[in-house]
Amino acid sequence: MFRRIDHVALHVGDLDRSVDFYENHFGFKKYFQHAGTGGLQIAYLKLGDTVLELTHRSDGSMTGFHFCLEAENFDAAVAELQRRGVEMVRAPHDTAAREPREKGWRRVVFRGPDGEQIELRG
Repeated sequence: MFRRIDHVALHVGDLDRSVDFYENHFGFKKYFQHAGTGGLQIAYLKLGDTVLELTHRSDGSMTGFHFCLEAENFDAAVAELQRRGVEMVRAPHDTAAREPREKGWRRVVFRGPDGEQIELRG
């Protein structure tokens, strides 16, 4: 009946700041932007087949929300995000393999500009 998640949406307090953050730190690219209901701006960013929808909201709090990206090179990605000053919420640590290809993987959690948590695995 269903094939995949089409996109993940985040409500953000400053759309330009969030677009810049995800493009510069995680490699997403904005491919579409429009005015949604009530004239609020919505930006769509892609990373491979993953779509991130950023919806401008004046109360952009993302408490309790996270999404996860699979890192091509976990250690290099963590080092680069730290070098860029992205706030780390939880240090790299071992994580259970949900399938055989994930054996030996670790995970780490960073914080986005509106408090959202960005998990990396690899």
